[in-house]
Amino acid sequence: MELENTQSQRLRDKKVRDILTPDKRRLVEVPYTATLAHTVNALVANRVVAAPVAAPPGHWIGAGSSMILEADKQTGAVRKHYIGMITMLDILAHIAGDDIGGGGADLDRKMVVPVSTVIGHCLESLSFILDCMEVFSKGIHRALVPLDSHLENVAGIELVESASSYRMLTQMDLLRFLKAQESELKGIMSRKIAQLGGVTDIIFGVSERAKVIEVIKCMKTASLNAVPIIEASSAIEEDHSQLINGKDRKLVGTFSSTDLRECPISQMKTWLHASVLDFTELLPTSSSHTAADLGRSPRELVTCHAESSLGEVIDKAVTKHVHRVWVVDRTGLLDGLVSLTDMTRMIRVSLL
Repeated sequence: MELENTQSQRLRDKKVRDILTPDKRRLVEVPYTATLAHTVNALVANRVVAAPVAAPPGHWIGAGSSMILEADKQTGAVRKHYIGMITMLDILAHIAGDDIGGGGADLDRKMVVPVSTVIGHCLESLSFILDCMEVFSKGIHRALVPLDSHLENVAGIELVESASSYRMLTQMDLLRFLKAQESELKGIMSRKIAQLGGVTDIIFGVSERAKVIEVIKCMKTASLNAVPIIEASSAIEEDHSQLINGKDRKLVGTFSSTDLRECPISQMKTWLHASVLDFTELLPTSSSHTAADLGRSPRELVTCHAESSLGEVIDKAVTKHVHRVWVVDRTGLLDGLVSLTDMTRMIRVSLL
C-alpha cells in the first residue's frame, strides 16, 4: 500500500509537459473557413486524424465555442480562438449522413462546406498527469496543451492562455509515457486485465461483406471509433448493412477511424462503396506509407487474452500503435476488447 501511495504521489507531481517529447511536432490546425476538402487534404498530408479549428478572436461560430484562446505573450492581445476539433471520422460521417447514391456530384457538394459547420467542442488545456488521466479515462481521445503558458485572466467561464503555441496530447502519448514508467508501476502492470475489470465484453462489429459507407453510418449512429470485422456467417441470414453481435465470432479485421487518414479524396468515391474488408486490405498498398511504417503487417490482428497482464496489453497497443486490443479466447473467437480508455482507467483507479 505504501509503495502504491508513493507511485501515485510521483505521478501527481508530474505535469503534462513531461509527456510531450522534444520531437512532438507542431500543431496541425485549420482555419474555420477551410472547406472539408481542404481539411481532408491537410489531415492526409500530415498523417493525423484530428486537428483544432482556429477562428479570429471574438468571432461567433454556430458550431459552438471552446474556452481556449491564444494570446501574444508580449502584447497580451488575443490572436486566435480554437473553436473546436475536427476529426476524419467527423468528415466521413458528414459524407455518410445521406445516401450518396453512385454519383460524384453529391460528394463534391458535401466537400465544399466550411469545416465550422461540422466541428464539435474541444477541451481546455490540462496541467497534471492524474487530471489528464481522469479526462482520458472518460473516453476523451485528445486535448490541446499550451506550451510556456501563463494564466492571464479568469472571468466566469472565460479562460485566456498566453502561450506561444499549442501541442496535441493524445491517449497514445499518455500510454506511451506510462509504459516508460513501468518499473514504478510494476504492481499494477503485472495484474491481469480481467481482474482489473478492463475487458469490455459487449462487442458490436460489422460483417466482412459490409460496404465502407454502411460501416461509417453504423459507427456514427453508435458513436464508435472502430469496429471489429467479423467473418460472415453461412448458417444464419444477416443484414450486412447493420452492426452485429461480435461475441464468440471469428475476427478477421479491424475498421477504425484512424484508417481514414490514409483516405485521399481522389480515391474516396471508390472506397466508400467497396467492402470494408477489401478497404482494409487495399489500404496499405494504396498509400505511400508502407505497412512497415505503421509497425504492423496489413492483416495482423493485435489480440490478447483475458489472462493477459495490463503491462502486456499496453505494450502491444503502444508497440503496434493501435487504439484497442481485441480479447480472444484460446480458439481465436472474439471475447471482448481493451481500449486505450480502458487501459488509462485501470491505471488511474489502481493509483487512487
